[in-house]
Amino acid sequence: MAEVKDVLATTTPHDVEQATDSSKATEFNSMRRHVNSDDPDEALKLVTGEAVTLTPEDEKRLLRKIDCNLMPLLCVVYGLNYLDKTTLSYASIMGIKTDINLKGQDYSWIASMFYFGYLFWEWPTNRLLQRLPLAKYSAFNVIMWGLVLCCMAAVKNFGGAMTVRFFLGAFEAAVSPGFALFTSQWYTKKEQGARVGWWFSFNGWGQIVGGFVAYGIAVGTEAHPILIKSWQLVFLVTGFFTAFMGVLFLYLMPDSQLNARFLTQEERIMAVERIRMNQQGVGNKHFKWYQCKEALSDPMIWAFTLFSVIVSVPNGGMSNYFSQLIVSFGFTENQSLLLGTPGGAIQVFSLLVAGHLGDRFNNRILFGASGVLIAVLGLFLILLLPISNSGGRLAGYYLYQFSSTGFVALLGLISTNVAGWTKKTTAAAMYLLAYCVGNIIGPQAFQSTDAPQYRNANIVVLVCMFVSFAILIFINFWCRHQNKAKATIRASPGYAKVDGQEFLDLTDRENPEFIYTL
Repeated sequence: MAEVKDVLATTTPHDVEQATDSSKATEFNSMRRHVNSDDPDEALKLVTGEAVTLTPEDEKRLLRKIDCNLMPLLCVVYGLNYLDKTTLSYASIMGIKTDINLKGQDYSWIASMFYFGYLFWEWPTNRLLQRLPLAKYSAFNVIMWGLVLCCMAAVKNFGGAMTVRFFLGAFEAAVSPGFALFTSQWYTKKEQGARVGWWFSFNGWGQIVGGFVAYGIAVGTEAHPILIKSWQLVFLVTGFFTAFMGVLFLYLMPDSQLNARFLTQEERIMAVERIRMNQQGVGNKHFKWYQCKEALSDPMIWAFTLFSVIVSVPNGGMSNYFSQLIVSFGFTENQSLLLGTPGGAIQVFSLLVAGHLGDRFNNRILFGASGVLIAVLGLFLILLLPISNSGGRLAGYYLYQFSSTGFVALLGLISTNVAGWTKKTTAAAMYLLAYCVGNIIGPQAFQSTDAPQYRNANIVVLVCMFVSFAILIFINFWCRHQNKAKATIRASPGYAKVDGQEFLDLTDRENPEFIYTL
């Protein structure tokens, strides 16, 4: 059996593309027929023998039921994930800098420290997401990051803030990879782009709600002083609400179709059958070194990783400095809290539209890339318009909010285009480790000596947007090339599909039936 796995692990579309004769294809199939007994996906606990036939009415009803039970939880918690990261930006203009005696680049380092924690724990947390019950481990992290965020209200100095931000990043490291796993586990490839767009768009809602909450607290505490500072109250309100949502997540979110309480036993089987076409299954608890090695040698995964680090440099800077940037356009501090909220609305709009159109026209990558180009236009407005043109430069900041479409497109493609659960979790870890590196670098581009305009930082952001656009175009080309190679394999004389291979935990490269989504 180990011999068979070794052959499969090293077999790629390129290898088989060179061997299309009948004897080669027959030999390839004879090896693959043995894989079905070797550590299959958990879904085989539910589906055996002939596949269940779902009518269009069954499919529509079941999808609606899944959406109603899963999406509200995923969306709200992901919105809190963004809000909790960016509370520091609101606090920066509500007095935290003075109250804990920050000087020079201290604030930038506190902003970056979140991603040091994220970076430190990203690989272990991805392994735990695979090994432990998915929903329960995710809920534990949500509860803990909410409680840790509350601790920010108690910091007295630079060292305390650095410590809390490190642990906040460590606990939030499970969110994006975990939610990508939930999406690939429950939804078909055609549905995944829109669903990732739905829950990621709640970053924008987080910015909208956060701006109003911070403004309300700032104005309210000015009119009616309380025993604690306004920035401390922001951390306490958002932190305790996050912990509460974590408890709800623990109670309501299923680990997979196997234990979904909102489904009947028959519906659980149907929920697994409907994602059979993904060629990915619903989960496998065992770590497989050959899949890890394949991820580390896959050009597509490295392109994802490079994109993540480049596009996260702007994100790391803007998400922590957007309030100060809006002030630099000529608005007051309290005005900047409110003026940040339309940026969140634009992000919601751009992600929902790009996700919907990407799925409808079967090209998420190009629609994601179009958002990056709109962001480039916004950055040109910020850089080239005169300082006196406050409205025009603010409009440029709003257009920059389209930039997240590219990041979300690729996050969705980790869910859709990477198969094999060890490979998928490895790819997600690589993508998010790179995300951490970029976000660590980002705040450092905003040097205190460049305040308040931060022109050099805006130039860095612009260059990163151009490079990330080029990487998206490369990934689109690569996926098309791989699909042609797989079509050659399937057309080979003697090729035959193995029964039940959808649930054998095969990787995308070793499974000729796997088709990459663009």
